[in-house]
Amino acid sequence: MATDQSQSLTGKTVGFVMANEGVEEVELTRPWEAVRAAGGEPVLVATNPGEVQAVNHLDKADIFHVDRTTSEVEASDFDALVLPGGVANPDELRTDPAAVRLVQEFIETGRPIAAICHGPWTLVEAGVLKGRTLTSWPSLRTDIRNAGGTWVDEQLVIDDNLISSRRPDDLEAFSSALVEQVAAS
Repeated sequence: MATDQSQSLTGKTVGFVMANEGVEEVELTRPWEAVRAAGGEPVLVATNPGEVQAVNHLDKADIFHVDRTTSEVEASDFDALVLPGGVANPDELRTDPAAVRLVQEFIETGRPIAAICHGPWTLVEAGVLKGRTLTSWPSLRTDIRNAGGTWVDEQLVIDDNLISSRRPDDLEAFSSALVEQVAAS
């Protein structure tokens, strides 16, 4: 990860938005570490207070403390948003009206929003994909197309302020693009 001044996130806050269970641990921790390493402040935002139970595919992994809830935040609280995957996490997140509102507001701001794996399900629910190109876990292809987006099978897709990747193997490119976009914003 580059550490030159152009990659500094000092003074920048990045919200990691998720449900309280089912987030793919590595899709939370790797971008989180990249934001922190660049001097930014990651904030864990979940649908409910308390803790988030992460998973490693289908097995329970670590537990993480919730900093704020989706009903307590607004788009102006963050310089960027990250929507990690895991199957259960975004499936639950997209049913939370406060999370959907936050994503809608954030897309409208033009600031970076990054989604990986199943994370784009919340973007589908928010109705913000018309005319946008992105990638995801392949099973979301039809949902993204039905929401008016163009789905492509690529490691990393950047469409204006929307950053997307397919899976944990893409995390290095995903995390680097996140840091670059936030630093430039």
